Amino acid sequence: MPKKPRQKLKLLYILKLLTEKTDENNRVTVQQIISYLDSNGISAERKSIYDDIESLRVFGYEICSVKSRTVEYFLGDREFQLPELKLLVDAVQSSKFITLKKSNELIKKLENLASRNDAKKLQRQVVVSNRVKTLNEKIYYSVDSLHEAISSGNQISFYYYKWAITESSAQKVEKIRRNNGEKYIVSPWALSWDDENYYLIAYDSNAKMIKHFRVDKMENVEVLQKTKRDGKDVFNKFDMAVYSKQIFGMFGGELTDVKLRFDNSLVGVVVDRFSKNVPISKNSDGTFDISTKVMLSPNFYGWIFALKDKAKIIEPKRAKDEFLTYIEDIKSLYK
Repeated sequence: MPKKPRQKLKLLYILKLLTEKTDENNRVTVQQIISYLDSNGISAERKSIYDDIESLRVFGYEICSVKSRTVEYFLGDREFQLPELKLLVDAVQSSKFITLKKSNELIKKLENLASRNDAKKLQRQVVVSNRVKTLNEKIYYSVDSLHEAISSGNQISFYYYKWAITESSAQKVEKIRRNNGEKYIVSPWALSWDDENYYLIAYDSNAKMIKHFRVDKMENVEVLQKTKRDGKDVFNKFDMAVYSKQIFGMFGGELTDVKLRFDNSLVGVVVDRFSKNVPISKNSDGTFDISTKVMLSPNFYGWIFALKDKAKIIEPKRAKDEFLTYIEDIKSLYK
């Protein structure tokens, strides 16, 4: 007896129906499954549907059933639950380094991991239109190349740019390549997501120091297959968690031991910035002191300035003097 056409696809279509159209609040009966298969050119008998559902269960899919007037089925446990997908959607739409176009593409793919009913709940969260997003569509290829270089242990080369108003474009902002227009050659070691941007943490052999670069400002990233990276001894001692606490807004500066004083009301702010393990010395006047390492930079001084009279630099004198200069420079703009 010849086989019926498309019968080998029957199990796949049943799984597709359960995946796309069912959840705990939206279920299907055996008759609805038969009708769905028929609309796709596949004939089926009731008994074979029971056998197929059992086969899916044996394979590992959680096909749940609810008995009312008839038995109804839905796909229970999914690889991603709705709250998890919402978190992923939030991460995608809040990421400045992901372009608007790619944000919408990724969110659409995330919707496919939920039932159509739950996908609508994800769609209601999509409000990316007015967010500041990167304009660099090639960032995904750059990230892929960086992962490849880190995995293979090779150096990379790339152009790095900044935005500037040039003499030739007084009314327009243009991209200007840094490093006198020459490519950077560094040893990549890690990628970090900080301050809503993606950064490469790398070792610069010429400067003999760790540097970081915003990935969306990197162009023409090339893996140097014949050149192994260096800086291993430096990165064996490198701690990304510590590094992120020392640097403010990924704005580089000189790593310095500082002593800071805060009003007791700012203990939560300090914990958020430096972690709950930072040593605290309590004072009798409603303040507390911490000693830590930070990179002295305008971003650090801006953070202290934003805390107004509830934060103070105690040591070193150099940091206090630079902070006073920072304040005077701001005051001079309004005189």
